[in-house]
Amino acid sequence: MMVRSFIFSILLLTGLGSVQAQPPQGPKVGDIRPVDNITVHDPVMIKQGKTYYLFSTGHGISVWSSPDLQNWKMEAPVFASAPEWATQAVAGFKNNHIWAPDISFYNGKYYLYYSISAFGKNTSAIGLATNTTLDPKDKNFKWVDHGKIIESIPGQTNWNAIDPNLFTDNKGTPWMTFGSFWGGLKLVKMNKDRLSVAEEISKIPTIASRKKGLTLQTNPAPLPGNPAEAGGNAIEAPFVFKKNGYYYLFASIDYCCKGAKSDYKMIVGRSKNAQGPYLDKNGVAMDAGGGTILLEGNAQWNGVGHNAVYTFDKTDYLIFHGYNAAENGRPKLRIEKLTWDKEQWPVVALAQ
Repeated sequence: MMVRSFIFSILLLTGLGSVQAQPPQGPKVGDIRPVDNITVHDPVMIKQGKTYYLFSTGHGISVWSSPDLQNWKMEAPVFASAPEWATQAVAGFKNNHIWAPDISFYNGKYYLYYSISAFGKNTSAIGLATNTTLDPKDKNFKWVDHGKIIESIPGQTNWNAIDPNLFTDNKGTPWMTFGSFWGGLKLVKMNKDRLSVAEEISKIPTIASRKKGLTLQTNPAPLPGNPAEAGGNAIEAPFVFKKNGYYYLFASIDYCCKGAKSDYKMIVGRSKNAQGPYLDKNGVAMDAGGGTILLEGNAQWNGVGHNAVYTFDKTDYLIFHGYNAAENGRPKLRIEKLTWDKEQWPVVALAQ
């Protein structure tokens, strides 16, 4: 989420190419049936009762609700004012955009992880807020902030504490994957209560990267026009989904947030083990540059990415944002059905 840290201020900057040769091409989003087009960035979703709730990057974390995945109502943000810990962790943060939330349900509570970051730096941290209900009309509705969960520090960590996604393995152990640029996407075991990490963070593994074995000294150089500190390892937004006896790791590569010049695209790999290694269709490890293209843009939809995957009423959905070329690259919500081929790889359903 290096680039997303200044989404709305740089939407129309000149676009950039990818940092290396691309994997084989996947479906083009313009060939896929559009479902909705509200303006969001980094959407995640959950269903409570008969209502869908969507959380996305925005002032205080943007929130939307819908009865049918088509008609959306904007709700009040999660935070009316900045969490105190966040203003201390990131200089100058004043409840301007809180990035890339992740929503899940556990033991009677909703867990909302979120990201705080400084422009072009891995001065970043992931926080957590919980609530017993998502219905703002419920008398028990109240977000309780639990503060900082994990933090990255320039010059000390070759990873970026941003873009969190929490999932559980087959034994019920919670894991958090996260990361953007720098050394790639990371994986850390969480304590059972999900309020803190259960491992020494200096030793957590990389599960996806455009190049293997990166360090602070060997990170690829950024492309022209990008912050020098971030480097050029353009991969971010991990999301893990369990299906068919596999853990599927989705991620986004190349560049978001550049309006019509965005070249964002989604990749996927899978593993029988929550800890990996995650391999693409060709057997290439995602921590060594692997990743099969799941979806990319075209003339109608520039870049597409930062996806989540959910099962609602026995149907699997791919949730993401795409840059609408008809609106000069404005980021819009996309909701597509996800199917699985005979080898159990995800396929975005074509229009009927």
